[in-house]
Amino acid sequence: MHRPFWKVFKAVLMSLGALALLATLLFVLANLYVLGRTQGKIEAELSRCGSEPVGIVFGTSHWTRSGARNPHFEGRMGAAAQLIHLGRVDHLLISGDNSTRYYNEPVTMWRDLRDRDVRDADMTLDYAGFSTFDTLARARDVFGVERALLITQDWHLPRALFIGEALGLEVRGCAAPERVVAGLWRLKLREWVARVATLGDLYLWEREPHFLGPLEPLQIMPRERDRLRLPSGMFSASDAASEDDTARGSALDSPSSTPR
Repeated sequence: MHRPFWKVFKAVLMSLGALALLATLLFVLANLYVLGRTQGKIEAELSRCGSEPVGIVFGTSHWTRSGARNPHFEGRMGAAAQLIHLGRVDHLLISGDNSTRYYNEPVTMWRDLRDRDVRDADMTLDYAGFSTFDTLARARDVFGVERALLITQDWHLPRALFIGEALGLEVRGCAAPERVVAGLWRLKLREWVARVATLGDLYLWEREPHFLGPLEPLQIMPRERDRLRLPSGMFSASDAASEDDTARGSALDSPSSTPR
């Protein structure tokens, strides 16, 4: 009586083991595929990052759960400001979560970048960047971005670059400075899972962003170094516009497009 039961039980265990092995193999292969497709498109040193008209800055919380300043936020803001000052990007698209009135990543990022002497005219706020996918899809469909430098940590860049290219964007990655902190391994492990989910979003479920809206092309103001190269009289209108000290944002995604 017990022998047939044991045989069935053993067959079930072997089947489950084979499925687990297959799932693990697919999990690893999916990650290697994403990493392989984006290899060579990430620059680790800010000073060596190539020039692009737009830098897309991905949002993250200003604070950690313990109440300390988030080092990933600090790294992204420092990198974005440095790239603007180095002239590697002409404009920053600051994208983050503003799902409630009490949590507003883009405005927090905007304030921090202002403190780093980034002009308001060089920043546009996207209030509906709820995910990496949403940020990049909206960059293309709402803000008219075709080429961009993606600014975030190196463990996040492969997935961001993969999504951007799948959406038809011409993108390169510039890694924000990173320091070793407690729990970093959890973020990297979660990123491995997120890469697999991304393949499903793009090729199986045909994911769409939460919110879109009409096209609002970025208004990239000439910087001082650019104006000096223009023929006389060609920059007078832009000169006047660049004096406007109000950061622009997607009016469709917030009650006010001007951060307060």
